[in-house]
Amino acid sequence: MGLVVVLVLGLSCLLLLSLWKQSSGKGKLPPGPTPLPILGNILQLDIKDISKSLSNLSKVYGPVYTVYLGLEPAVVLHGYEVMKEALIAAGEEFSGRGHFPMAERVNKGHGIIFSNGKIWKETRRFSLMTLRNLGVGKRSIEEHIQEEARCLVEELRRTNASPCDPTFLLSCAPCNVICSIIFRNRFDYTDPNFLTFLGKFNENFRILNSLWIQACNNFPALIDYLPGSHNKVFKNFAYVKSYILEKVKEHQASLDVNDPRDFIDCFLIKMEQEKHNHQMVFTLENLIATAVDLFRAGTETTSTTLRYGLLLLLKHPDVTAKVQKEIDSVIERHRSPCMQDRIHMPYTDAVVHEIQRYIDLVPISVPHAVTRDIKFRNYLIPKGTTVLTSLTSVLRDDQEFPNPEVFDPGHFLDESGNFKKSDCFMPFSTDKIQKEMDHVIGRHQSSFLQDRTHMPYMDAVVHEIQRYMTWLPPTCPMQ
Repeated sequence: MGLVVVLVLGLSCLLLLSLWKQSSGKGKLPPGPTPLPILGNILQLDIKDISKSLSNLSKVYGPVYTVYLGLEPAVVLHGYEVMKEALIAAGEEFSGRGHFPMAERVNKGHGIIFSNGKIWKETRRFSLMTLRNLGVGKRSIEEHIQEEARCLVEELRRTNASPCDPTFLLSCAPCNVICSIIFRNRFDYTDPNFLTFLGKFNENFRILNSLWIQACNNFPALIDYLPGSHNKVFKNFAYVKSYILEKVKEHQASLDVNDPRDFIDCFLIKMEQEKHNHQMVFTLENLIATAVDLFRAGTETTSTTLRYGLLLLLKHPDVTAKVQKEIDSVIERHRSPCMQDRIHMPYTDAVVHEIQRYIDLVPISVPHAVTRDIKFRNYLIPKGTTVLTSLTSVLRDDQEFPNPEVFDPGHFLDESGNFKKSDCFMPFSTDKIQKEMDHVIGRHQSSFLQDRTHMPYMDAVVHEIQRYMTWLPPTCPMQ
C-alpha cells in the first residue's frame, strides 16, 4: 500500500511540474497544439513521418508555431521566408545548438556539430581554416577524390555485372576521403580495422534514427535508468574514439611542427600553441570529438545520397541517357571528371541537385537554439529555446518546384537549358553557401576554384559537392 502511495505522489508531482513548466515559461511563444502533461505533443506527431505532421500543423498555426517534445517547447519554422528571416537575417541569435542529451553524453560539449558558445566558434573557425589549408576545394583534394573514385569503380567492376548491394562500397568511398583528410591515408576496403570502424559508425547512425533514441532525447532519465540500444551507441562511440586516439598517438610520435600532414597534425600544433590559454578549447578531447564530427558529417549522408542517386538513375533511364550524353561530350572517356567540368555540364548539375531535393534526406535540420531572448514576428522567444527547421517545407515548395513529388531535373534548368539556382535548395541546412557565393562572385557569375578563398562556408562543404559529381562516373558501364 505504501508503494502505491509513493507512486501516486510521484506521478502527481510530475504532472504538476509538467503543467507548471508549460504555463510559466517566460516569453510569448508562438501558438501551437495544446500539449499533454509530461508527454507534450508527442502523441500528436507521427514519428515515422514527422515532416508531414509538421506540415499539417503549419496549415493550422501558420509558418511559426510551438510544439512540446516532452516537457520542453520547440519553435518550428516552416517555409523558406520564415527560415530566411530567422537563420540568415537573425543568424547570430539563432546560431545556438539544440539540446541533445545523447550527443552531450558522447561529446561532452566538444566538437562542431553539438557544441555551443566559444568552443563552437573557435573549433569551427580553426576547422574551416585547416580544411582550406589542407586543400578542401582545391586541386589537391580533388585528386584524392578521383583516386577514391577509381578504387570504387574498380570494386564495382569486380562484381562482373552480377546483382549486388552497393551499400557497403558506397560507404567505404566517402569515409576514405575523410580518412585522407584526417589521417592522411586511405584504407583498403578489406582492412579489418577500417571495416570495424566503419561498421560502428553505420550501426550508430541506424540506432540514432530509431524511436527509442528520440524518446531518450526527449526524456533523458531513460538513459540512466533503463536498458536499451542507447548503451550500444555509447559502446560504439567509445570504440570509435579509442581508434582515433590511437591515430593521434601515432601522430604525436612523428609530428613535425614545420610540416603538418593532415588535420590531426594541425590540431596538435594548435594545442601546443594554446597550451597556456586557460580557456582550453584545443584539447585532446576536442580533437577526438571534432574528428568524429567530420566523419559523421561526411560519410553517411554522402553514401545514402549516392545510393538514392543510383536508384533514381535506374528508375529514370531517360535521365541517365541525357547525363551520359553530356558526360561523353564534355569529359569523354579518357580522363576522370573534375570540378571545373561542372560549369560545362548544366544537365548533370541539375540532376545532382534534383537528387538531393527529391530524396529529402534530412527532413528536419539539426535543431538550433536561440542564444538570447529575441523578439521574432511579434513573439518573444526565450534564450535556449530549441528551434526546428522543416527543410521538407522548402524542398517540396510547389511555388518554387512545380509538381514537387515528381523527380524532374527541369526544376533546376531554365528555358534555355542552363543551370538555374534556387534559394530553396536546402538539402542539409539554410542557404549560407549561396549567400556567401552571391556576396563574393555575384548572382549571375559562375564559381571557380580560386573564388573559394573568400568563401569559408562553401570551402568547408565543397568536397561533398565534388563527391556527388565524381564518385561513380556514369561512363562506367551499367549492366
